Amino acid sequence: MKKLVFTAAAIITIISFSSWGFLVHKTTEQLAVYELPSDIQSFFFKNMDYLVYNAPRPDVRRNTDSTEATKHFIDLEMYGDSSAWNMPCLWDDAVKKYTADTLLTYGYVPYVINTVQQKLTNAFKSGNKDSILFYAADLGHYIGDANVPLHTSLNYDGQLTNQKGLHSLWETMITQLEISTYTLNSDHKATYIPDVQKAVWNAIRKSNSLVPDMLAKEKEVSKQFTDSTKFRVQIRRGQEVKSFTSAFAKAYALSLKNTINQQLITSANMIADFWYTAWVNAGKPDLSKLNTWSEDDAKKLNTEMEAFKANQLINQNLLQSLKENTNSGN
Repeated sequence: MKKLVFTAAAIITIISFSSWGFLVHKTTEQLAVYELPSDIQSFFFKNMDYLVYNAPRPDVRRNTDSTEATKHFIDLEMYGDSSAWNMPCLWDDAVKKYTADTLLTYGYVPYVINTVQQKLTNAFKSGNKDSILFYAADLGHYIGDANVPLHTSLNYDGQLTNQKGLHSLWETMITQLEISTYTLNSDHKATYIPDVQKAVWNAIRKSNSLVPDMLAKEKEVSKQFTDSTKFRVQIRRGQEVKSFTSAFAKAYALSLKNTINQQLITSANMIADFWYTAWVNAGKPDLSKLNTWSEDDAKKLNTEMEAFKANQLINQNLLQSLKENTNSGN
């Protein structure tokens, strides 16, 4: 999450205070593994527990790293008119145009993605398993953030339009309520991206284009509710906490149709593409020596692939983000 203070759901856990919610960050990295080609899929599948468990790590890192927060978003309005189309693709060029201080203040997630992508490429080249997994997990997180519309706007929480709390409502509360109804399969196969910077900015532009409709639909749905049916107030640690009701969240989700689901799948597809591209750019190193792979592993992968293709991951209790305990082992 960006700078959100309002809790959109009465869920007093760290899950409520994270971009896309921990639920979706973990989900997208799992789905991305299923979209990889066989040359690298076994490596990522064998280490899926690590990737899923660590998908939210950059959000957790914000608690101890003062430089982390602005890596997750970009306030496009602060970079001038049509900035989504006019900003330089490369960090050095952006610094020359805006200064580093400006970028570090108003967000620079597109440049973070490019940087982590290169680090992942270098990790593949070196054959360092720990580095590959570390940067793959982080890259997936930042890509997920780039696909959250309000991560591209100064009005990051609807606070400038009297819609405070919209950020967490869209990316966390609704997905927690609705994920069992989502389409979590895709025909997408990991594709090589010749121009990573262009792909990142295309994602940013798509995300930003969704912001006006998000805001308009919230206002439209709000007309059907009173304050007492739209919000609920609870006492937490001696303080009143205002949160949206489930009824309002569901009505808002219905008005958005499948937008959130689409952005979730877009994130997973993009993660798979970027992992694959980093591996190709590294020279397609043989990852088999970094893994042990057994017949049982192959059977497990086959079972999960079949469930993925049939959109049955949740029904078969195979979606790790919904399990109470996700192991962090390799």
